[in-house]
Amino acid sequence: MSQGLGGGSGAGGTGRATGRPLRLGTRKSLMAMTQSQQVADMLTERTGHAVELVGVTTQGDVSKALLAQIGGTGVFVNALRDKVLSGEVDFAVHSLKDLPTSETPGIALAATPPRDDPRDALCAPAKLADLPQGARVGTGSPRRVAQLRSLRPDLEVVPIRGNADTRLGKVTGGELDAVVLAHAGLKRIGRLEAVGEVFDPDQMLPAPGQGALALECRADRSDLRDLLGTVDDAATRRAVTAERTILSVLEAGCSAPVGTYAAEVDEELHLTATVAAYDGSRQVRLSASGHPDAAEQIGRDLADRLLAQGADQLMGERD
Repeated sequence: MSQGLGGGSGAGGTGRATGRPLRLGTRKSLMAMTQSQQVADMLTERTGHAVELVGVTTQGDVSKALLAQIGGTGVFVNALRDKVLSGEVDFAVHSLKDLPTSETPGIALAATPPRDDPRDALCAPAKLADLPQGARVGTGSPRRVAQLRSLRPDLEVVPIRGNADTRLGKVTGGELDAVVLAHAGLKRIGRLEAVGEVFDPDQMLPAPGQGALALECRADRSDLRDLLGTVDDAATRRAVTAERTILSVLEAGCSAPVGTYAAEVDEELHLTATVAAYDGSRQVRLSASGHPDAAEQIGRDLADRLLAQGADQLMGERD
């Protein structure tokens, strides 16, 4: 059941589309709606096609449990993919770090727009080094927990859920001394004033794909794949391919303390990855580089080296 895009401009973006607006499926949170609107505006600017947002409630939005307890990777994604496959929406926008690494039959990753800052941010009135002894720091990410404990073993790391405003409110309300959130998300919702420190990747490696967005549509919609491809950024796609290959080879999801970061410098792709013990006591951290077109192989080789140094054992350890 392939659906046409209607008449109007092609990928060159020189005219207005005359067909119905494209339906973009998105989670209903402020952050998701904001980043989806940015994608919609970019697509309209480049192709002339109008885009309307369709809010979708996912399992991750209604459950109060920690992500690792409700299935981890995929809980923010599956409902959107169902809408894409049924044709209720034409395509969906996800935070790329939420996507499972395994392929879904019938679904195509059509575009990865230019990536925003992938780093983590400490939301607090002070930097991490200046927080008091035993400070309470909130995060729902095992990756952040492990790396925070490595940087400051004295911290009391508190598991939290909720949207960015809810988490930030725990700091302003005095319940927590700090929370750690993605810099890109804070920027999208205009809350950078809450940031006390942005962690350099040398301090804390981000989640694979953090700061990047993913546009998915049905695999049989070649016309739509071409149109969405107008906002694809090749350098972003290569970097996140290397990062997500690490996750795939390690067979890890968002419940595993795995951090990665890839970037192109002087026509080489540089990739760093870490697997840390949940208590922060040990970590395996390695780097690799190579031609950007070999992104997947670079990630695969580095993951094999991590495993050879006991990364699988660290991933299996919990408090």
